Amino acid sequence: MLIVSDADFLWFVDQALDAMVAILGDLGDDLANTRPELEGANSPFAILTHCLGVMEYWGGHMVAGRPITRDRAAEFRAEGRGDELAGRVTAARRRLEDDMDGMDGTAPTRHVADPEDADLPYGKTQGGVLLHIVEELYQHLGQMEISRDILLANS
Repeated sequence: MLIVSDADFLWFVDQALDAMVAILGDLGDDLANTRPELEGANSPFAILTHCLGVMEYWGGHMVAGRPITRDRAAEFRAEGRGDELAGRVTAARRRLEDDMDGMDGTAPTRHVADPEDADLPYGKTQGGVLLHIVEELYQHLGQMEISRDILLANS
């Protein structure tokens, strides 16, 4: 069985989150809140806000079992200051670590997954949920990197 320590898992989470926060710093508040001129694109600020929603829902709700109220659509409309979002990132990272406390990666999720996710690994086990969190963070880091490059090239 594959075993990964909490510290190793969180190292990967930290790498993605630190890179996302750095992108906000590279862009400054105006560009970080700008959507690239591409169909369906989101601003880097909104992308990172969405990632915090991913961590809260999947870690807090599906792993820790906390009740979560999430407005996923609002995550993609979010705007604000990069330094404030960086503070929220730090708090969300700590909360994810707390949510993982005492978890069993092979145990079922604490809540029933939505029907479209029920047969997927992250709809079945807490370990699958953690892998999904990392998947989402790195997918959206790539999206933020491309968005940064487009925004800087056009500014």
